[in-house]
Amino acid sequence: MENIIEFKNIVKTYDMGGAEQVMALQGVSVNIAKNEYVAIMGPSGSGKSTLMNIIGCLDTPTSGQYLFNGLNVSEMNDNELAKIRNREIGFVFQTFNLLARSDSLHNVELPLIYAGVPSAERKRRATETLQHVQLGDRIHHKPNELSGGQRQRVAVARALVTNPSIILADEPTGNLDSKTGEEIMMLFEELHRQGNTIILVTHEPDIAEHAHRTIRLRDGHIESDEPVTRRRTYTAAKAS
Repeated sequence: MENIIEFKNIVKTYDMGGAEQVMALQGVSVNIAKNEYVAIMGPSGSGKSTLMNIIGCLDTPTSGQYLFNGLNVSEMNDNELAKIRNREIGFVFQTFNLLARSDSLHNVELPLIYAGVPSAERKRRATETLQHVQLGDRIHHKPNELSGGQRQRVAVARALVTNPSIILADEPTGNLDSKTGEEIMMLFEELHRQGNTIILVTHEPDIAEHAHRTIRLRDGHIESDEPVTRRRTYTAAKAS
C-alpha cells in the first residue's frame, strides 16, 4: 500500500528561554498509507498536538525527514508549506473555526478562494460538498442559525471541498454532545469508505474506536501502534 505520510526519526524541540529546552518529539518514525483511518492518542504533554501540527504543515521538525506524498516537506519554506496546507490537507477543528457573519456556502468556499478558483466554479463545488454532508437545505444559513452538529458538518464540507489528500481532524467531537458526536463519527466513517484518508487526534477512547488503527504517544515517543480490534462501526454507532 502506498504511503501518504512518512516520518523518519522526527525530533521537535522547543526553546523555552535561556538554556531550557523541551523535546516534544524524540525520534518518531511512522508511516500512514493512503485510505487509512488512523487515530492519534496520548495524554497531555505526550506530543500528539506537536505531531498533528507537523503532519498538517503548521509546524516543522527540528530534525528528521517528513515526506508527504513523496515530497520532503521538512525542507520547505513557509510559502511552500502554505500551498500544501491549502491543496492537500483538509482541517476539521474542535471549535469549528467558521466565519460568524458568513453563510455555509461562503465558509465552504474559503479554501477555493485562496486557491484562485473562479466564482462560479467555487459556488458549484461548495454547494455539491454541502449536499454531500446532508446540508443542502442549510446553504444560506449562518453559524448562529445552525446546531453544533450542523456547524461541524459545514467544517467537514470546507475540509473536503479541495479534494485533499488527507482529512486531519483535531478533537472533532469535543464541543458536541454524545449523540451529535456519534453522528459526526458516522460521517467520517462514510467518508473513509468513499476513499478518504482520515487522521483523527483525540483523547477519547470511544471516539478512537471508530478508526482502524491507533497510534499512542507518551513523552514524545510512540508507545504503541496497532490495529483497532474492537471497532465502533457505522451500524454500531447508530445503535448506541
